[in-house]
Amino acid sequence: MAYDEGLAERIRGILRDHRDVSEKKMFGGIAFIVRGHMSVGIVRDDLMVRVGPETYEDLVRQPHARPMDFTGRPMKGFVYVASTGFEEDEDLERWVGHGLKYAMSLPPKTVSGRRAPSKRHKPTRR
Repeated sequence: MAYDEGLAERIRGILRDHRDVSEKKMFGGIAFIVRGHMSVGIVRDDLMVRVGPETYEDLVRQPHARPMDFTGRPMKGFVYVASTGFEEDEDLERWVGHGLKYAMSLPPKTVSGRRAPSKRHKPTRR
């Protein structure tokens, strides 16, 4: 599946000053990974945003947003946004901001894809 490369460039521009951002082919499109977590992506002409369970109900009701139903069942915490919902740069920045905020709220993942160890004190072995 193809994705909107112009939209990808717009997202890259928004994320260029953020550290720990990478790209990965995912869901037949492209996903932007922040600290090891999917943040936003593009599937065909739609923006895919990981918003998390806390804000999902409010954001899925926003104009041009709908549940992400890639598998035929809605994935709670993820929304699709139709291209008319991010024609203006400010709208795209807002949606990317939602995905970025959620990804930044999660503990960073290590290179292996697992979460980094907690900073709590670990007992030493003797």
